Amino acid sequence: MYLSRLAPGTVLEIRTVNRVYTVVMRKWNDVQISGHPEFCPEPVEATIHGSTWGGSMLKQDFIGRGMHLEFQIPSGAPIVTTRIVAIREK
Repeated sequence: MYLSRLAPGTVLEIRTVNRVYTVVMRKWNDVQISGHPEFCPEPVEATIHGSTWGGSMLKQDFIGRGMHLEFQIPSGAPIVTTRIVAIREK
């Protein structure tokens, strides 16, 4: 799923091996995200960098099943999730 193709206000549910994230698109990679008990238990502003296969290569502007979501909240370093198992638009 390419982030740049999603309209502002689009809500995504991203299910990983360990968590379920809710992402509200504001613009291209500027979102509100929630779903991690430590970093974003409530919606927080974040930047989605893209997805990786678990290594250092980042596919920008893309979220894909089987990949790992990489995002960053203003107060911290980039966060890489466990493997994405499902993505759906709510």
